[in-house]
Amino acid sequence: MSENTNVQIQDEWTPKTSPWLIIMPVMLATFMYALDETVANVALPHIAGSYSVSNQESIWVLTSYLMASSIVIPMIDFFCQFFGRKNFFMFGVFIFTIASFLCGIAHSIGMLVIARAMQGFGGGCLLPMAQAITMECFKGEARNKAMAVFGLVVVVAPILGPVMGGYITENWSWPYIFFINVPFGFFCIALANKFLEDPPYAAKQKNVHLDRWGFLGLCVWLIPLQIVLDKGNDADWFNAPWVCWLSAVALIGCIFFFITQIKGERPLIRLEVLRDSNFFFGTSMLILINAVLLASLAILPQMLQNMMGYDAFTSGVAIMPRGLGAFLALAIFAGLGGRLSYKTYGMIGLTCLGMGGWMLGGLNLQISMMNIVLPNFVFGIGLVFSMMPITTLSCITLRNDQMTNASGFQNLLKTIGGAVGTSLVSTMISRFSQVHQHGLVKSLYDTNSVYAERLSSYASSFVHQAGDMMNATYMAGKMLYNQLVQQSTLCAYMTTFKVFAIACFILIPFMFLLKSEKKASVKVKSHG
Repeated sequence: MSENTNVQIQDEWTPKTSPWLIIMPVMLATFMYALDETVANVALPHIAGSYSVSNQESIWVLTSYLMASSIVIPMIDFFCQFFGRKNFFMFGVFIFTIASFLCGIAHSIGMLVIARAMQGFGGGCLLPMAQAITMECFKGEARNKAMAVFGLVVVVAPILGPVMGGYITENWSWPYIFFINVPFGFFCIALANKFLEDPPYAAKQKNVHLDRWGFLGLCVWLIPLQIVLDKGNDADWFNAPWVCWLSAVALIGCIFFFITQIKGERPLIRLEVLRDSNFFFGTSMLILINAVLLASLAILPQMLQNMMGYDAFTSGVAIMPRGLGAFLALAIFAGLGGRLSYKTYGMIGLTCLGMGGWMLGGLNLQISMMNIVLPNFVFGIGLVFSMMPITTLSCITLRNDQMTNASGFQNLLKTIGGAVGTSLVSTMISRFSQVHQHGLVKSLYDTNSVYAERLSSYASSFVHQAGDMMNATYMAGKMLYNQLVQQSTLCAYMTTFKVFAIACFILIPFMFLLKSEKKASVKVKSHG
């Protein structure tokens, strides 16, 4: 079929069912997948305790899910052609649902990590297909409304994850954060079977080809990369030979993958979408935003629980205002309609993200919950005002028959960005803590009057317990050093949030590189 014929078919195709009914299972599946990106964050200490592993090892519960999603995303085009998109969508939900049950009954950390990878493999295909289906079924102003709903689901679900995870963990048990997916998963399959339709260009096809070399390159790239990111800090990075070897393997795999995609006749990903400037710059921005989102959601519950003594549910509630901010942003977007351009919304959103991150970077241990609530509220406003318009602008110049491939490629890069951000943020906390500790320890010397006074005061209070002044002074010195470590760790969290803020501020000028809605529509017509 020629390109002109294909474009004509995709332009003329309209769904037989109401588009709002079609996106019901799509939005439900998107919500489940996005929710499970973060629902286990606040439960990590409980999971680590259940299996007697370290907090660092429990992070694999998060990263295995993200990396498995990354691997399956480029294969979406192949599976949609092989099974038909409707059948593959239902198959993905089924795998996700069964894997959720296996996560709940896992008897070891190894089994849980494998089940989470299986869950990511089933769920990784859902978000790109949902984005493509939503863009295809609606046109004009209705498309903007549908993408607003899609953007809200994508943004709010990861924010609600810690709240739901904390409540379930504290009131029931952490396995139920996975069991809850099972009934909703089968309900989603029933809705998809009833309402979803396959357009001609997304129907089951014959003689479908799988890019085996491309898939091999993808695995050789991403699997070693994730191992290095997760374990590299423990091994002191490139001072360990195995980190150097695995990094080299990952680099070779990355180069090999992109060579196969450029040279291959039927690649996993058609890279020509990168020629579209909106898609290229918009996707690049979304990678960084997603990394900031998932990394901040990974460390904020840890800071609240480890530094401030919050329980899992309270830490989730403190993060919940992100969702309220997202709802407010959506209401403002719906009320203003097209009075502001998407570029303006995007710049406002990135500014709010930067402000929220900077406010979180100014915290201390003598704060109330309101000091956590307000920055998260501003952060939630920024997420909707940035991710929703940037996602729409990045795909607005593409043809419908490019949507599935482009959204799959975009979500692959976004997921990799989220996985890298989640892995590296623990290294940032560790290294920034060392830097701040090195700076603070210089104050612990005998001629420092403040230190000497505090040491003497603590020693006097310990003298009865220690038995003599020498032991009391030792205990007082140890207590002061523990306070210094705690303070340096808090400073590390603050510095990390400020780095996130600066990254968001840097993205603001890049909004001017995206074509506006009117220019984009002119470009699409010229291609038609």
